[in-house]
Amino acid sequence: MKTVQFILGRFLGAVATMFIGALAVFLVMQAAPGDPALAALGESATPEAVAAFRAERNLDAPLTEQFASWLQGVAQGDFGKSLTIAGGIPISELVVTRLPNTLFVGLYAIVFAVAVSLFMGSLAAIKRGRMSDTVATSISALGVSMPDFWLGYVLILVFALTLGWLPSYGFTSPFESLSGAFVTGLLPALAIAAPMAAVFARTLRTSLLENSGRDYVTVARSFGFSRPFVFEHYVFRNSIIPYIVIVGLQIRYLLGGVVVVERVFGVPGVGSLMVDAAFARDYPVVQACTIVFLTIVLSVNFTVDIICAALDPKRTR
Repeated sequence: MKTVQFILGRFLGAVATMFIGALAVFLVMQAAPGDPALAALGESATPEAVAAFRAERNLDAPLTEQFASWLQGVAQGDFGKSLTIAGGIPISELVVTRLPNTLFVGLYAIVFAVAVSLFMGSLAAIKRGRMSDTVATSISALGVSMPDFWLGYVLILVFALTLGWLPSYGFTSPFESLSGAFVTGLLPALAIAAPMAAVFARTLRTSLLENSGRDYVTVARSFGFSRPFVFEHYVFRNSIIPYIVIVGLQIRYLLGGVVVVERVFGVPGVGSLMVDAAFARDYPVVQACTIVFLTIVLSVNFTVDIICAALDPKRTR
């Protein structure tokens, strides 16, 4: 019963956060400078054309009515129509077309970051104080200090322009060619994954070292259990919870990195769509992209909470 209450509480919290986030995004877009009607029709548009456009898009209605109408559409998967960058096209179509590219690059980066950090973090903890620990810790510190966009340009310079192994710009959709998506998405994924892997590895190393000194570990060793057995069953299992939490928290930074890296590598994803819409003052598209990112973050955080509760039942008590 407490588990059900825990899950229900987390779900209601996510729904409340989604509503607050949607309201904040709407108000920020309304407060942004510029007239969407003039941005769509051009500065030379006649007052009559501007008035007709505003009436057609419900831009003259009170803010409460606009927000209620927009929120009702969002709940039904209808984000309205683009004002400028794809005039007249439903925004949901734009998002559905671009979202798979963003998710592919994001998941690609997550897999890289988790795989590398599990190896580096475990190695640094097991070999504490030795050369392996120093190397892994130094690489982690270097990874944390490198901005993803700067690393992206370095990767382009080395692997695309100098070695010629990978393309420097452009992306193949996984629906067109899965192998092409893996090749063209490799450098963007690496640029996003490197800083995250560094953070994950440092978190895992610290957690492993803390749990290695616990009393129950000493007791287990006194019973004659081997070091690999104790590490796997007592140290690693108790250390993985904070690791999972930090992976979930980093998703929000991953999405921020995706927005920048998509522009650097020319990936036609939701991030680049949002940047184009922001420059074109296409507010409905910006709002839709923000809601999509917010939904992804909240969904991941909700999943992480459930996983952590399953690994540590004390969280639901």
